[in-house]
Amino acid sequence: MPRSFWDRWAGFYDLAERTNRTAVDGILRAVVKRIPAGAGVLECAAGTGAISIAAASRAGHVLCTDMSLPMLEQAKTKAARLGLANISFERRDLLSLPDPDDWYDVTVAANVLHLLPAPEDAVRELWRVTRPGGLLLLPTFLQGEGGWGFTNILIPAYQLAGFRPKHRFTRRSYREMIDGCGLGRADYILVKGRLPAGLAVLQKP
Repeated sequence: MPRSFWDRWAGFYDLAERTNRTAVDGILRAVVKRIPAGAGVLECAAGTGAISIAAASRAGHVLCTDMSLPMLEQAKTKAARLGLANISFERRDLLSLPDPDDWYDVTVAANVLHLLPAPEDAVRELWRVTRPGGLLLLPTFLQGEGGWGFTNILIPAYQLAGFRPKHRFTRRSYREMIDGCGLGRADYILVKGRLPAGLAVLQKP
């Protein structure tokens, strides 16, 4: 299988995240404070595991998943360094999860929806495995609202390296996409940064 952009860049991912540290740290805080104590958490497209590792401080168990094995290896190394015993790792496709319906207390997919041709399919699949009363948390960078440096320098540089986003969400278009999934009321939080993020929070009835 050919190595993907994410496989090739796994070793540089955390460094790239530092260029937008204000938003990244804001996402971590916003997600973690919404994790109930002892919750069962699934994170999809977890990258090198920053959110999963932070969530483990509150959750009963976190399943950290990604399609890229090199990304998961980075996440495993960080979790082992911290001595975390309540986190596990699997390679999974968030569009086709093997879990039963209504399985997790919290599901999370951060900064991946803009990469998918039909992000609504991923949102609905994550909703399927979220239990009634549980939360679906979807923080997503708003590439349509990035600062000059991101818009004109960093994102074009990533594209030259193989980064292929399918959407450039703004606050409005992101809200329209989530609302269009037909899952009911969502709360929207703006996470500020050089490349801001929108966090959609949905609670399953």
